[in-house]
Amino acid sequence: MYNLKGKQAIKMETITFSELGMQESDIEELLRVNIDMLCDEEESMLIIGRQVKNEKLGRSDLTGIDNNGNIVLIEIKRDRKDIENRKEAFEFQAIRYAASYATIVTVDDLVKKVYAPYIEKYRTEFELEELTSYELGIRKINEFLNSNGAENNFNKNQKVVLVSSDYDEQTLSAVAWLNSNGVNIICYKLIPYNIEGEVYIDLEKLLPITDYEDYYVNLLDTPLSTAAKQGKRITRRSLPKIKSMIEWGVLKDGDVLITKEHNKEAILLQNGKVKVDDKDVSLQTWLKDVYEWQSVDTYNFTIHKERGKTLFQIREEYMEHQLENDD
Repeated sequence: MYNLKGKQAIKMETITFSELGMQESDIEELLRVNIDMLCDEEESMLIIGRQVKNEKLGRSDLTGIDNNGNIVLIEIKRDRKDIENRKEAFEFQAIRYAASYATIVTVDDLVKKVYAPYIEKYRTEFELEELTSYELGIRKINEFLNSNGAENNFNKNQKVVLVSSDYDEQTLSAVAWLNSNGVNIICYKLIPYNIEGEVYIDLEKLLPITDYEDYYVNLLDTPLSTAAKQGKRITRRSLPKIKSMIEWGVLKDGDVLITKEHNKEAILLQNGKVKVDDKDVSLQTWLKDVYEWQSVDTYNFTIHKERGKTLFQIREEYMEHQLENDD
């Protein structure tokens, strides 16, 4: 990574979390309150547990539930050395924990075992009012699943997310093999930089490997129709974002946006942010505040007030129209 100062590019050197004096618990807390770092704009996630014990007294770092109804297990290691010094392989530890979550078949079971204790531990972050931790947990998870249309897919699958500042070759090889055999496991590299006393973190997704066809090229460059004719898939991560929609003219500065179900309003700005209560914030920040989830699917949960359509629908219609014109 390089830092530009004037016309000069100055290389920024990486540093390890251990050199920064950070413990695994510090990284855990960082991700607990900023889990959107690991989520795409078209994903929703709710963190529901931290340091959850299983029957064998193992502890999983963070537990979440995503917009597909999957229980997500997030395991964290500071550095490569921490991975190599473990008696048990990093990835197999995570899989073992994920297997224990596979036994959970109802929301009630999940709340009792995982979410209610989490709410109780962080009760100052929740508006309990007259509800018990269990009652609030049931309400929030059911609302999350229903809003994402995932109520019938609850815990049909589990997802594993591994996070470290670096990995050994054996771990990456094992994860690549597991992915090729149908195990949903993702590796993120969280790389810290110390720049003039300030710590900056860069995030890189290592696995699964992104195919060349996952990279979406601007519609105006006309590759979309070619890709469609050749039968290539367009993935969620490769879809154009809000700034592209503004450049196309399908959205414009001053458009009124509302949140799905909650009907909270914001004004779209030319830079892709929104104005809420006289503050300029990102769409994700606004949605997280409204839904009280750690990450929200930006395009399915934001509605264009005048058209009554979600940003996802508006984008889809525009892309289909471009394809028809190119045929």
